[in-house]
Formats: sequence, structure tokens, C-alpha cells
Amino acid sequence: MALQRVTMQDIADSCGLSRNTVSKIFNNRGAVPEATKRMVLEKARELGYRQLPDEEEAKDEARNQNIALFTRHMPSDYHFGTLFTPAFAAQLSRAGYTLTMYELTAEELTQNSLPASITLEQTAGILGIELFSKSYVEMICGLKLPAIFVDAYAGANTSILHYDLISMENVASTMALTNAVIDSGGWRLGFVGDVNHCNSFRERWIGFTLALEKASLTLDRDLCILEEDGPCYSDPAWLAETLTKMPVLPDGLICANDYIALHVMTALKQMNVAIPGRVMVTGFDGTPQSAVVEPALTTAQIPASEIGKLAADVLLDRIENPDRPCRTIYVNTTPLVRASTSR
Repeated sequence: MALQRVTMQDIADSCGLSRNTVSKIFNNRGAVPEATKRMVLEKARELGYRQLPDEEEAKDEARNQNIALFTRHMPSDYHFGTLFTPAFAAQLSRAGYTLTMYELTAEELTQNSLPASITLEQTAGILGIELFSKSYVEMICGLKLPAIFVDAYAGANTSILHYDLISMENVASTMALTNAVIDSGGWRLGFVGDVNHCNSFRERWIGFTLALEKASLTLDRDLCILEEDGPCYSDPAWLAETLTKMPVLPDGLICANDYIALHVMTALKQMNVAIPGRVMVTGFDGTPQSAVVEPALTTAQIPASEIGKLAADVLLDRIENPDRPCRTIYVNTTPLVRASTSR
């Protein structure tokens, strides 16, 4: 008995698509999302369909399954990106994409130029992480490629965005951390970090000031360290000198992230200032170091792996649905009250 010949309609029915969509793929007519193409071709091979696109065309398709990750600094042990990036890459891999990472130079950022090694024709989408230059983000958007950014430049939350943005929730958790210090008897409080460094730092500053307002406490900038982001925040000697110059030592210091908080704690210890007996300290990120430092650091836990998976899903959806309205997504964080604020 002769085997029944597989038709485009058979493939369409198996994939839940119209015959017209399948015809576009095999005849190279019209735009069809890459993920749909892959599904149809895989089903065609499975069913034994013989008239597949030629080998070179299939190779070109495979070469176009690359996602470019742009960042200013590769994630360090103190950054949530150490968990975010592997989860993001694994989710992409399951969809048939590969991830290539590009660490941008200061010159590339200043000149709004792309890395010389990237080939846009082989790039299906772009992820930006630790990219806090508004002009560079706008340049990437001008490429007309699917793009998603994790966190953003300071003030992005008050801008009309033309790209997908995913961020950790910052305001409510910082309010909770500040309230933990207030509930432990702190009323002279300061903030440590450059509030113009990025959108998350700006939102944490907002959470800090809202908590003070709610508790009827006065914001005293003389008790804050708000210098431009740079090496000074990782220099315990500089931090100690800056704290010494304050009119009075704060009861609590709300730090923009764990990295800063851990260096602030080192500075306080060098000053022989008891933590939390004299000064309470909070961070943000929930890094592993925050749990093992002495005393354990009060912080907010970012679900980095979950954000990585979600970011990949949003980017893949953008690739398939380029005309979908842009989205801003906040993922809840979890305050962790530990010994550094427990008097």
C-alpha cells in the first residue's frame, strides 16, 4: 500500500495554523515569526514532508537565532545579574536561541556606537542590562530590533518608553527597610548612594523619603552620602571620613544596594562604631554576602532567576509580536530584616 503524501495542509493542521502561513514559510513569502517558522519546519520533518527549504536558507535561518546582551559591566558577585543571566540564557536556549554578551566600552557609550564585532543581520533581539545612558538606549531602539532592558536610567519611570522594561520593585521594599530601622528606634536617618545613577536607585530614594514622611521624620541631606556613583562607594576609608564629617552620626543608613552597604559596614567597624547598637544599616539585592557578613545585613531579596526567565519570555514574545504595545513590568522583592537593624 502506498504511503499517503504529506501536504502543507497536513502540516498546518498539526501546528494549528492556516495553510497560507505554512505556504509563506516554504515559499519565502511574507513575514512570519521565527519561532513559528521553527515549529513548522520541525513538524514538517516529523511528518516526512520532502519539500523543505533548501539547505542554505535553513542555515541562514539558524544563524539569525542570536540574542545580543549589552552591558557596561559584566555582573559581579555582588550583583543580581549573576543569577539573572544564566536563567535568561537557559530560557532562550530552550527556544532555540543563543546569547552573545558584549561589554561596552566608555567610548562606545559616549559615541553611541555598537561593538565592532556585532552583526545586526544575525541578531534577532537585544537585552540591555546595567545600561543607564538614555541616549544609548534610544540609539538601540532606533535599530528597530526587538529589545528589552532590565532597570533603566534615572527617571525612566516618568518617561514614555518605546521598549519593554523589566525591573525589580524598589519603592515598597525600601519603605519596609526604612520602617524596620524606625521601629528599632532610629529617627536620624541617612541614605547612601547616587540617586541619579539608575532608575532603581532613584526609586529606592523615593521609598526612603516616603517612609520618612509617613513617620513624620525630617529628611536631612547632611546625613546622606549622595555623591556621583564611582569607586568612592567601595572605599571604606573615604566612607569613614565622610561619615566623620557629618554633624552627627545617623541612627541608621539606608544604602542603595548591598555592595554599598557592605562597604559602609566595613567603614563603621574601622571607626569602632557598633552595628546595630549605634548605627543600623540596610542594603538591597539580597546577595549571598549579605547573609554571611557579621552582623547579617537587612536587605531586600530580588528574585533574579525568575526575572531572567520572565525577561526572556517577554523578549521572545516581542520577536513574535513586534507590534504589541510596549510593557513595563515590576517584579516584587522581599524585605529581609536581619541583625544589622535589630537592636
